[in-house]
Amino acid sequence: MPHPPSFQRLFVNGAFTEGAGGDLHDVVSPATGESVGSFPLPVRADLDAAVDAAHAAQREWAATNVWERAALCRRVADELDRRRDELARLQTLEQGKPLAESVADVTEAAELFRLHAEDAVRLHGETLPSRDSTKRMFTFHRPVGTWAVITPWNFPLLMFAEFAAPGLATGNALVVKPPENTPLTVLKAMEALVAAGVPGGLVNVLPGPGDFGDALVRHPGIHAVGFIGSSATGARIQAAAGLKRSLMECSGNGPLVVLADADVDAAARAAVDGAYPCAGQVCCATERVVVHADVHDAFTEAVLRESRRIVLGDPFDDKTLLGPLNNEGVADRMDRHLADARARGARVLTGGGRRAGMPTDLYYEFTVVDDVPEDSLLSREESFGPVVPIITGRDEDDLLRIANDDALGLQGAVFTRSLTSAFRFIEEMEVGQVLVNESNNWWDINMPFGGAGARSTGWGRIGGKWTLLDMTDTRTGVISL
Repeated sequence: MPHPPSFQRLFVNGAFTEGAGGDLHDVVSPATGESVGSFPLPVRADLDAAVDAAHAAQREWAATNVWERAALCRRVADELDRRRDELARLQTLEQGKPLAESVADVTEAAELFRLHAEDAVRLHGETLPSRDSTKRMFTFHRPVGTWAVITPWNFPLLMFAEFAAPGLATGNALVVKPPENTPLTVLKAMEALVAAGVPGGLVNVLPGPGDFGDALVRHPGIHAVGFIGSSATGARIQAAAGLKRSLMECSGNGPLVVLADADVDAAARAAVDGAYPCAGQVCCATERVVVHADVHDAFTEAVLRESRRIVLGDPFDDKTLLGPLNNEGVADRMDRHLADARARGARVLTGGGRRAGMPTDLYYEFTVVDDVPEDSLLSREESFGPVVPIITGRDEDDLLRIANDDALGLQGAVFTRSLTSAFRFIEEMEVGQVLVNESNNWWDINMPFGGAGARSTGWGRIGGKWTLLDMTDTRTGVISL
């Protein structure tokens, strides 16, 4: 059963604190409608204290050898594993995703600390040839300094770890701002970092609203900014950050393309599997399905068959695959997108609204929409909900055109039996990653994940050694003999 509400404090300079007098903020569960807990909203004095602590700790941490930093990251992973069940239950309460997904998130967060411990000790420089035979040139990597990290509400702990693990492994310090509606799991997880021996000041957690995030990014003591979230918010953060280093992973509207020679049943299963995890609130979820006209009918029938296995309900019930949406903002967006699609002639084949009689008004039915116009909101914007929108194309050229007719370019997928077609879409689809015969919601913590250039999806890469490269400076030494 869900545990009773609790009070969580801010985390600054290695200790939990009630802060400098900010108002208490209540966190309400989207699953139950009841309070999960509360925390004090930070004020400017808390921000200054956190940045000062980060600066002081980072200088010493940067001088610590990489083997010690890697050992610390492995201890953090072990402590997260020990707390997995408690953290998972708390995350499901405040976020709404099924408990099995939260357990997987905590497990993967721990694995990120282990992965980046290994990455850090292999982050090698190079010896470079010089045109001057009396010179020896070489490169090496140094931490940037103190990072402002702004994380989203869909994967509270995992996306904290996506910055904290490589940040600590490479000698940086962090001031982290989780959103005010899902901060409790991250604050609770700081007990694991304390138990692992993370030096005070290296990781500070100050959850709060957007205006506090703006103050964090603009703080003169912040050297770099890491952000995961919507493109609209990312643009505002980058405007505030100016020339500070940034790693931005923003919205996706990733297409799943089904060619005429595709395994239709596998493609349908992948489309559904990409739409229901985290209630579709995933940046690389199924957002648009672009299907060849020759297989449209068979594909649509297969999607409807697959959709029948998606059980909407209590996220603590083992049978549940689809929990509630996290907040009214995303539920309202689903309402607007579906109303616009209907008005433009699209057909809702199943679902299409909020389910009555649930503990909150955030339980959204799994939805399949056919005949989606290319100019509809459901096609043009990231819906961020449990929906499979089906768009039909005439031929391979048309399918590729529709896939690329979008301002966003994070991750896409293509289903085909042709290696020639697979490579064409890998080369020509304007996204950061192209998956062949796999759901576009798939990823691996060791792959570089991020958007394509010339798109509004950000830059930099989350995953593997690439995040370490983004969170460090490549420096060059030149020695005259």
